[in-house]
Amino acid sequence: MDISFNKNEDALKLLCTQLRQKIHKVSLGGGESRMKAQHEKGKLTARERLKYLLDADSEFLEIGAFAGEGMYQEHGGCPSGGVITGIGCVKGRQCVVVANDATVKAGAWFPITAKKNLRAQEISIENRLPIIYLVDSAGVYLPLQDEIFPDKEHFGRIFRNNAVMSAMGIVQLSAIMGSCVAGGAYLPIMSDEAMIVEGTGSIFLAGSYLVKAAIGETIDNESLGGATTHSEISGVTDYKFSTDQECLDHIRNIFDKMGEPAKAGFNRTAPALPQANPEEIYGLLPEDRVKPYDMLEIIKRLVDNSEFEPYKDLYGKTLLCGLARVDGWAVGIVANQRKIVKSKKGEMQMGGVIYSDSADKAARFIMNCNQKKIPLIFLQDVSGFMVGSKAEHGGIIKDGAKMVNAMANSVVPKFTFIIGNSYGAGNYAMCGKAYDPRLIFAWPTAQIAVMSGAAAANTLLQIQVASLKAKGEEITPGAEHQLLTQITETYNTQLSPYYAAARLWVDGIIDPLETRKVISMGIQAANHAPLEKPFNVGIIQT
Repeated sequence: MDISFNKNEDALKLLCTQLRQKIHKVSLGGGESRMKAQHEKGKLTARERLKYLLDADSEFLEIGAFAGEGMYQEHGGCPSGGVITGIGCVKGRQCVVVANDATVKAGAWFPITAKKNLRAQEISIENRLPIIYLVDSAGVYLPLQDEIFPDKEHFGRIFRNNAVMSAMGIVQLSAIMGSCVAGGAYLPIMSDEAMIVEGTGSIFLAGSYLVKAAIGETIDNESLGGATTHSEISGVTDYKFSTDQECLDHIRNIFDKMGEPAKAGFNRTAPALPQANPEEIYGLLPEDRVKPYDMLEIIKRLVDNSEFEPYKDLYGKTLLCGLARVDGWAVGIVANQRKIVKSKKGEMQMGGVIYSDSADKAARFIMNCNQKKIPLIFLQDVSGFMVGSKAEHGGIIKDGAKMVNAMANSVVPKFTFIIGNSYGAGNYAMCGKAYDPRLIFAWPTAQIAVMSGAAAANTLLQIQVASLKAKGEEITPGAEHQLLTQITETYNTQLSPYYAAARLWVDGIIDPLETRKVISMGIQAANHAPLEKPFNVGIIQT
């Protein structure tokens, strides 16, 4: 290995170490003192509940661990959006889990909390997975109520989804393990079955203080909406338990007796590890993001036996398309080739740029995968589509539209990994968040924006300088440099994968070595949802 390999390896391993440190920090929720307070009440923390509930020998794929990262600082922050969500297994059955973290503002709902809950329900709906809600929340965080209450994708959408999911036959179970207040009370009771923990669980539309203020009645919360009230008097809950553990045991018992789900029928054989060493990815991915590299070498370290069957490998070379297996699952891969290649006309093409021939090839490949019922994997390191008069005259918009059309209308599940750059329309064509990937994850090396930091900063600088000159103001070279530095720093912050993960533009950030696990668990989940409509791309200009 050469010195550049070692430098790349050191840089990416450092990013992965920082990632693990950040994951550990957010896993503490509101902090150790608040975790201790939960224990003193006889309650498990949210993560302890999940650990107890999920099968001990199974993998857990957390969704949105960095939701809220760096946001709401004026309100004390909201680690992980105050709720833990993900895909796990209970009694061997894959499911979605949602657990309010009462160590974060007593589990109150911030705007990002609602968005994260809706994402968990979306995953359940798309994959027809049962969903378990472990409820422990003080309700809407009132200082931000205008950002969480009235709009279509706000708090009320969750209850709408409860009703729709029930009609679809998706199993929903709820455990009331703490407060469950106001509108939030509808979530567990709109589930198929609701259980409550005695002494800690409570559910009511209005707490005792509000009842006193509204109608003058004096009553304590336990008598108003505790476990005994709802299990013996109102009949709102179905089961009452003495401890969190007993409640979680009952959920496991329910799962133990559930019938087998329907299957989509995606092809799987015996899993095999890559022949090429996956850890070499650390050294193969350049620290300098403009430096070319061979994406095929990355793919060989992700797929079973390092076997990749290329499609049209002599045509449209800036996109790699082909078939492979990941953990036994058959997949179609669409990946940006980052090395400089020679086109069919002998022209040199820049790596990471989508040209007309590449887009045409990808559209055809995506259609083939739909025809054969093969899930699609998108590996993004894309600067965008080719620009300039030659590209425009060659019909780049038309060919790009073909690719986007085929990808957007794909009925087989799509999974996206942002490895490096994800700029402009390239993000869209390579199945960005707007195009409904079943899962979308970023590596620590990812950057997501309309354009690169340098290009954007210079563009914004020109706009601001022109604006100042229009007002008759002159700007010195020193002031211009300072302004460029400020713009660059601001823009680079927004390029960070953590900025994207905080806002749920991606489902999470992973070590590259976790990519195979995400793909395998994602396809396993997708296999629960039979394809219900035929593939139809509509009108495409040829």
